[in-house]
Amino acid sequence: MIRVRRWLSVCLALMLPAVAGCGTGRTGGSTAVTVYAAASLQQAFTALGELFEAEHPDVTVRFTFAGSADLATQLLGGADADVFAAADEATMERVAAAGLLSGPPVIFAANTLTVVTAPGNPHGLTGFADLARAGPAVVTCAPQVPCGAATQRLEQLTGVDLAPVSEENSVSDVLHKVTAGQADAGVVYRTDARRAGDTVHTVEVPAAAAVPNRYPVAVPADAARPDLGQRFIDLITGAAGRDVLAQNGFSEPR
Repeated sequence: MIRVRRWLSVCLALMLPAVAGCGTGRTGGSTAVTVYAAASLQQAFTALGELFEAEHPDVTVRFTFAGSADLATQLLGGADADVFAAADEATMERVAAAGLLSGPPVIFAANTLTVVTAPGNPHGLTGFADLARAGPAVVTCAPQVPCGAATQRLEQLTGVDLAPVSEENSVSDVLHKVTAGQADAGVVYRTDARRAGDTVHTVEVPAAAAVPNRYPVAVPADAARPDLGQRFIDLITGAAGRDVLAQNGFSEPR
């Protein structure tokens, strides 16, 4: 079973010393590979992690999913990871510029923006420009986050000037604001709208195809398990990985 990295917070909350399940690997000497990945990759990478563990029965995949900017900051601060997958190239370049990558990143997927609103589309939104009119409370990603940078590019392309009521640190937070009724509409990736299913209404934004986000992945320079990190990258960039990514709404990069 894949362990999304909640073990540390659990250990701290219980105020217990490290015990089996709160350490760096499975009990019995199993090996762990640590993957830092953008929040928008959670569903696809969870499935790929299961495939990886099936192919490597002695390996546990441990994920940390968060906003790419937050993950980059953690890596710059000395956090350990065997794989880093970001939601845009600019964030990966921050890590590369600090000399923290073992080699050039590989672009493995692309994603585009769309608009989500409550089921039934109560504000009658028909396109991106409707987010700028009075009425709907709109939430977006913060500018330093890949989905926020993409939103700004889309604003520049379309001439639409948004005034969000909040700017979030990850696309998952934007989606949650909408599904929880804390915002009327949000700008998210198509993959997140797809994952949300009938809990949201999706408003297509054709212009977003002109400003896609390309997802890079790399093995950090200080990876504890660089060989396993590279094997995981080989999986996500191979045929099986492309199939899983496509099933989750990602497109192949151009």
